Amino acid sequence: MVVKNFSKGLILGIMALSLVLLMFLQADGVTGIKGKVTDPQGSTIPGVTVKIVEQSTGKEYTTTTDIKGSFYFKDIDPGTYDLYAGIAGFSPYEKKGIAVASEKTVEVQIQLKMDVLMLKDAEKGLGGVVRGVVAERAPAARPKSAQFPVSVYTPYNTEEYSRIYENRFFNTLHNPLSTFSIDVDTASYANMRRFIRTNQFPLKDAVRIEEMINYFDYDYSLPNKNKPFSITTEMSSCPWNKDHRLIHIGLQGRELSAEEQSPSNLVFLLDVSGSMRTPNKLPLLQTAFKLLVKELDSKDKVSIVVYAGAAGVVLPSTSASNKAEIIEAVDRLQAGGSTAGGAGIKLAYKTAMENFIRNGNNRVILATDGDFNVGVSSTSELVRMIEEYREKGVFLTVLGFGMGNYKDNRMEQLADKGNGNYFYIDNILEAKKVFMADLTGTLFTIAKDVKIQIEFNPAKVKAYRLIGYENRILDKEDFADDTKDAGELGSGHSVTALYEVIPYGSDEEVAEMGDLKYQDVKIDPKALKSPEVMTVKLRYKEPDGDKSKLIQEPVVDKDIPLENTSDDFKFSAAVAEFGMLLRESEFKGTTDFESILKLAQEGKGKDTHGYRAEFIKLVEMCEILHQTKNQ
Repeated sequence: MVVKNFSKGLILGIMALSLVLLMFLQADGVTGIKGKVTDPQGSTIPGVTVKIVEQSTGKEYTTTTDIKGSFYFKDIDPGTYDLYAGIAGFSPYEKKGIAVASEKTVEVQIQLKMDVLMLKDAEKGLGGVVRGVVAERAPAARPKSAQFPVSVYTPYNTEEYSRIYENRFFNTLHNPLSTFSIDVDTASYANMRRFIRTNQFPLKDAVRIEEMINYFDYDYSLPNKNKPFSITTEMSSCPWNKDHRLIHIGLQGRELSAEEQSPSNLVFLLDVSGSMRTPNKLPLLQTAFKLLVKELDSKDKVSIVVYAGAAGVVLPSTSASNKAEIIEAVDRLQAGGSTAGGAGIKLAYKTAMENFIRNGNNRVILATDGDFNVGVSSTSELVRMIEEYREKGVFLTVLGFGMGNYKDNRMEQLADKGNGNYFYIDNILEAKKVFMADLTGTLFTIAKDVKIQIEFNPAKVKAYRLIGYENRILDKEDFADDTKDAGELGSGHSVTALYEVIPYGSDEEVAEMGDLKYQDVKIDPKALKSPEVMTVKLRYKEPDGDKSKLIQEPVVDKDIPLENTSDDFKFSAAVAEFGMLLRESEFKGTTDFESILKLAQEGKGKDTHGYRAEFIKLVEMCEILHQTKNQ
């Protein structure tokens, strides 16, 4: 009986083992190992380095996961392999003893877990910014077996971000004017999302709150036909400080019809250096580029300039009607070499000028991870050159890709000086958003040098603070100075800004300027009687104009309770709260994850494209990370 039971158990065991083997083996005639990499939430992870080592021979193969998180080692030798995988933000993964038979493909499903050591380092500030450069961290001690492959787990990070000094409260009596240039960049939001999706908190200086707010669409009223944009204002209690008020200002640009859109002369300046080799860089760029090509009109023309160790033209100016020819040129691109970014920009502008369209849209579109290290690499030199061509009518748009050596500070500055916009693309869905919606709108400028100046009534407002826009602040004298450059507004685009204000009569202390010897600053009696809280002033130029036009609109506090405000007011406030929490802002007040989620869910609205729902998920992920690191 014992022998019979033993034999029966052995047979069942063999059958079970056979079933397991059948799950991993595919009789497809290819000797290989393939699989997919996901995070603990089941989301696929692109850009993961996967390495296999044959045990008996030591032969190695290395690849990276594509935008769907998949990898495939094809036509390898039969044998027994050890597999290692990893990417910054996750703990190393290893699986040993994978038997691969001839003409069989083994499928491996990999789930990466969050790197607890990295979270603790982030909590201690070891990933912080020192003079605008991400600090290098000493390698964490790990078991020898977990150090494969070394290039994946390197703790050295050369990403660069400019230091942000948050706007403070200004005493209205002594500083009644707040002046800034509009900004419709969205790079910071997508970059922040990239950090969170790899289970990391973004660096404080990677968080620009105005770019987070302006990532989303808002339901503003359309402008009258004789104006390039409309102004929408709303005021209520401040969600993170019950004693303060929050003011929401929105500009909505009119959308140009197809007949009104000028022909475009586009020069794509593509970084094909070695640092762009990973799937979340050049391969993603190639896919994204093809999305835009399909949107172009036959009257448009496209050139492609590339740079690595040197710069060159791979596609001379070609009509967008020849889409197959343009896409074929894109598909031929390969990454390798160093980064002659300065030479590339020079050649791109030269190409743009040679194909210049009078009264058209002439633009260089730079796609890179921002790593310039050969040739003219000084940011100041590049800025001067970009400003010179801006005055000649050639603008610059910047698209950022990748991680690890990402130069955010440089790319933002170049786009700003080039009268263009700055986007960060971390996945194919963001590529679709940027190339098929955001970028196509910004190509067609409806107003340039757009400046906003708010004059606060000291009889209503004791102090005010502009949330974000720290690198867009202008002197009050710049507002009426038509020689001062400012931001551009594209077809159908909107701009949103928030002010936190301390009401007049509040006991809260604010910084005083001190006594003046030669003049006495007093409130005008007319201001005491006026219901106006402030006046919004805007100056802008027509796309081909040199003299600015002025629009003014007063704002009255209608004392609307927070629960009765619009979806846009609630949602933009939630985004601002989240940004302040990520930055550990001294002005964050009572904000916490619970209050952010409540306000965002109340303000979610129609959410046609699902961007607001995605934001809510990001907040939930951050809340989990916060709870994990505090356990």
